[in-house]
Amino acid sequence: MRLAFLGTPDFAVSALAAILDAGHEVVYVYSQPPAPRGRGHELKPSPVHAFAEARGIPVRTPASMRDPGEIAAFRALDLDAAVVVAFGQILPREVLEAPRLGSFNVHGSLLPRWRGAAPIQRAIMAGDAVTGVQVMRMTEGLDEGPVLATATVRIGPLDTAATLHDRLAAAGAELIARTLPQIEAGTAVETPQAEDGVTYAKKISAKFARLDWTKPGRVLDGKIRGMSPFPGAWFELPTEKGPVRVKALLSRFEDEPGEPGVTLDDALLVGTGEGAVRLLRVQREGRGPQDAEVFLRGTPVPAGTRLG
Repeated sequence: MRLAFLGTPDFAVSALAAILDAGHEVVYVYSQPPAPRGRGHELKPSPVHAFAEARGIPVRTPASMRDPGEIAAFRALDLDAAVVVAFGQILPREVLEAPRLGSFNVHGSLLPRWRGAAPIQRAIMAGDAVTGVQVMRMTEGLDEGPVLATATVRIGPLDTAATLHDRLAAAGAELIARTLPQIEAGTAVETPQAEDGVTYAKKISAKFARLDWTKPGRVLDGKIRGMSPFPGAWFELPTEKGPVRVKALLSRFEDEPGEPGVTLDDALLVGTGEGAVRLLRVQREGRGPQDAEVFLRGTPVPAGTRLG
């Protein structure tokens, strides 16, 4: 098939690679414009942009796909279909309907649950036991189109946004590669989404990353894992030189009573409003991530320490 691929982050790279490996012709890749990255804040291309250039595929980075010139250029590509994976822009109807067979999205949830920007993180934070990835036909509404294919993925008690991201990316890559021939042959079955059970996965904001130890332990455990590695849920640890910020990157809920925010042993078991949270991996400000036992060798946190 003659395709355009629209995507930006690492999650989308696997799908693009699978499409190319399946022998499809990707005539153009669209990605978000280069953005400041790293300590030097140098403008760098997105992961999809860099991957496409390495494979010799031309890349466009429009500030807006609503620009009339961009719409005209997209129409001129004479596409069979477009594949969209975490592109980062709302596409107008003129773009979605330009390809002969339409435009198709790989989305990291079981729709209609978790429409929107952060389905992986929100599924963990909500305590979902199962999520998945789906291929859907794109319509003007946000993630509202009919579903063509589904792969389910279980969420484990120690899954973080990072580990679940990688499994869903791999599942999505396999799914789109398997579904494209069905789309081309006209055999793909399109199932409308249920009207009940709609939830929206709002973008994760660092403004809400601080841990409130009065919340229930299961809620805090989900927040820690759902915000790992970015932006990273955090708390303040008292030291002789004053409080320091520490990110909690991995945790486990334990059904132990204790005062909220107070460590219940010498191994980072912290009381909450209901139950307790065992911190398994942390990152002190200005340092790299460490497993709890390594962190505690250099920074002991005895039982009875009150965390902020």
